[in-house]
Amino acid sequence: MKNPVRKSIDLLVTTILWVYFIFGFLVFFLPFYLAAYVRKEGRELRYQHLHHLFFRGFFGLTRFLIPSLTIEVDPQVRDIRSAILVCNHISYLDPLLMIAAFKKQKTIVKSTFFSVPVFGWLMKHSGYVPAVGKGVSPWEVLHRIMQLGDYLTTGGNVFVFPEGTRSRTGEIGTLARGAFEVALRSRATIKVLLVENSNDLFRPGTFLFNTAIDRPIRLKLVETLNPDYEDEGFSVEALMETVKELLDRETGCVK
Repeated sequence: MKNPVRKSIDLLVTTILWVYFIFGFLVFFLPFYLAAYVRKEGRELRYQHLHHLFFRGFFGLTRFLIPSLTIEVDPQVRDIRSAILVCNHISYLDPLLMIAAFKKQKTIVKSTFFSVPVFGWLMKHSGYVPAVGKGVSPWEVLHRIMQLGDYLTTGGNVFVFPEGTRSRTGEIGTLARGAFEVALRSRATIKVLLVENSNDLFRPGTFLFNTAIDRPIRLKLVETLNPDYEDEGFSVEALMETVKELLDRETGCVK
């Protein structure tokens, strides 16, 4: 049980960060998004860059407000280009951390988010891919996936959390095929990443940021996989099993 003073500090910091999310976007970033919309050519990349700057600002503000917080991104991660990034998922902050780490990024997002006012519009014009679901045409999803190959050749990265939802225990859940099908279709390199301790900053089941965090948030490279997609023995299932084994090993959840 937190003492009242610590809980009050958590509430204050959480409020400031939400103010940044809402008013920082409306006042400082929305004009740039509107300006970026004017010319269609290059719009996706401009939006992705703005997302990157916005969330770098968010984590910079978070570190300022919580002096005990450190965020360590492996230099090898920052240098990644033209790859499918497969990562574990332990906090709502994980996608924000990935966007902050990469200037050019796309991801696969739950289709319901595309119906959220403003937020959905931004994701659509950023080239993000909706997962097949209610209200989303499978043909639209296929069209966007088909474009990812060209996007990867320009140096962009596609990050995916193949578990599909956050793990509350840290154990790696069942992996979905989507990310690996995208890799197969794009003949892409796969970078297996691991995020650590983001769930200490914003814990599942709570609304407040934890200002007493005493462990660094880390984003590191676990392995680089270059599957031989042309090999007759290649299978998506085997690739998924390899990735799960790597993540299980890194999280200490090997059974």
